[in-house]
Order: sequence, then C-alpha cells, then structure tokens
Amino acid sequence: MANYFLFLFIMNFLSMQDEPKFEPQVVDDNVAIGYGLATGDVDGDGKPDVLLADKKQFVWYRNGDWKRFVMVENLTESDNVCIAARDIDNDGKVEVAVGAQWNPSETTDTLKSGSVHFLIRPKDPTQRWTPIKLHHEPTVHRMRWVKAEGSKFHLIVLPLHGRGNKNGEGEPVKVIAYEVPKNPAGKWAYTVIDESMHLTHNLDIVAKGKTELIYVGGKEGIKTLSFAKGKWSSESWLVTGESFGEIRAANTTAKTFVAGVQPMHGNMLSVYSGNKNPQRTILTSTLNQGHALAVDDLLKKGNNQIVVGWREPNEEKKTGIKIFVPNTAKESDWTEFWIDDNGIACEDLQIVDLNGDGKKDIVAAGRATHNLKIYWNKSF
Repeated sequence: MANYFLFLFIMNFLSMQDEPKFEPQVVDDNVAIGYGLATGDVDGDGKPDVLLADKKQFVWYRNGDWKRFVMVENLTESDNVCIAARDIDNDGKVEVAVGAQWNPSETTDTLKSGSVHFLIRPKDPTQRWTPIKLHHEPTVHRMRWVKAEGSKFHLIVLPLHGRGNKNGEGEPVKVIAYEVPKNPAGKWAYTVIDESMHLTHNLDIVAKGKTELIYVGGKEGIKTLSFAKGKWSSESWLVTGESFGEIRAANTTAKTFVAGVQPMHGNMLSVYSGNKNPQRTILTSTLNQGHALAVDDLLKKGNNQIVVGWREPNEEKKTGIKIFVPNTAKESDWTEFWIDDNGIACEDLQIVDLNGDGKKDIVAAGRATHNLKIYWNKSF
C-alpha cells in the first residue's frame, strides 16, 4: 500500500512538473474592445512594446512600466479594426500601419467602409503620430508587414468581403500588397495579388528562403501566396472545402503545420500537419467564437504548442485562453491546459518574449472583459 501511494505521489509530481505555468498581469482594465494586437520596439530601447487597435484609439504600451500612449484617435467615423507593426528599415524601431472604418455590412461604398493608413512617427513616439491615407477596399479587416525580397517589405491588407458581397457571395476579396515609397507621405503603389476567395478572415506568414510565404484563411479554405521574380503570385490551395476564421502557421520548412479556428468565429480548434497532404486533427469543439490563435514552442519542448482564445461563454459558461501541448512526435495526441480560466473574453493574442529571459510570454486583449493582460511564462 505504501508503494502504491508513493507511486501516486511521483506521478502527480511529474504531472505538475509538465503543466505549463503562466503568471497573469493586468496591464489595462479599461480597454473598449481590443480588436487587434501587435508587438515590436516602438521607442528604440531594444525591448518589445505592445500595440493595440482599440475602438477609437490606436495605442502602445511601453515595456517595463506599461504606460499607455495614444498614437492616433478618432481616425474614422466607425471603429478601428487592425494594426501591423514591424521594423522594415532595420533602424531598431517598428513602422506602423492601421486599418479602420470597420463597417462589415457595407461592402460597396469605400467612404463608409474600410480605411488603410500609414502612421508617420514623431521624434518623440509618446506624442501623436501623423496618419497618411492610402487606397483601400471596403471591409478592411487584417494586415501584416511581409518580407518580399532582400530588404523590401510590403504591407499586405486583407478585406473581410469582396465588393458587393452578401453572405460570402459576389465579387472576390482583393488581397492587396502596398509598396513603401521613399517618402512615406507620398503616393504608395499597390497591387492586387489574389482574387480567389469570397470571404476571408485572417492571414499568417512563415519564412521561405529570402522571402516569406503568406497563408490566407477564409470561407473556401487556406491558400498560400508567395513572392518570386519581382511579383506576388498565388501558389496553391493547402486546404479546400473547409471554412476558417483564425489561422496560424509554424515557421518550419520540415513540413506543413497550420492551426485553425473552424468555422469562422467557430467552436473548433484544428491542426493540419504533414508534408504533401496535411491531415486534420480536431483538438476541441468547446470554443464559442474562437477569435485568437498562436503557434509556437513556448515550453521549449522542440515541438509546436497551440494557444487559442475565445470571446463568448461556451457550454461551461466560460471564456478564456487554453494551450494545447502535443504528447507524441506524431502530434495526433494533445493535452489541453488553461492559461486563463474565465478571466478574459479573448479577442486577440500574441506570443513574444517581453523581458528577455528566453521564455516566450502571451499578450491578450479581452473584448467583453475590457482588459489587456500579459501572461508571464514561468514554465521552466
């Protein structure tokens, strides 16, 4: 009997050792909606800051004291919706683009729906930034800075709908790549790089040699776009016949690894893994409006873990964030752990090492909970 209890103690201890540990910190408890997050060094101090697209303000939080600074506010009549931040000129500070005039039911009128602006930084980034208005399509929804070739980056903008769309039918979505001019306040050239989907929701990027590969998820599935010989081109459909909201891809050349929330604003978390024909594994169907997703090795296990958040109470009347950890090399058997049990109605999240300790942390924005939180990685 004594040996039996010793065995249980050892097993429980080993289980506790393997369980991820994240320590929450509330950075802001007065977030209006928290539509979108980005991270990057805003002030050039060598530490990543947190940027947020809130209802009427685009703001950043300074790493360390987490003081909040407004970059731009009341940019358009309707809400803000997305933000992209990345150091594209190698000066140690991020360039920032934003999307606003969020009006997804208006798919035709560009005055009433959608906006794209580049923000010109002031000498003191804690002061207001100057917005430069760019061409846009209606229902602008997501954007990312993407490496095209060499030192050249493009701003990739993804509308939710094509023009005139109703219920995901009509004209296709115009995925647009913007080229940064020498004078950012001048005219920006842009190119429509894909028109094969009718309702999209999000995109992700992974390294591919000297450029980056774009994954776009939406109503028709997941498609890849790549840059070669001076232009973007549609590569292939990774998945067809399935609907996606959030998608995130692992930055690996060994095989395809893409996580998705299915369908759009859906209840399922799935992962597609493999070399030529990636196979789907459904990890859970207990979400309610899954709206935040990330893939990374937070636990230094040599594999990909998936972090997912949802924004409406599920059947257990809970919102929150969970991490899914693979138990085998085949990545077909997973264990789920809570990161935040009912303390955030998660709209978006990002993974980044905020304090330089070699451990990747989680930053998340809550919609109905009106909060911005950091989850400090204490797992190893």
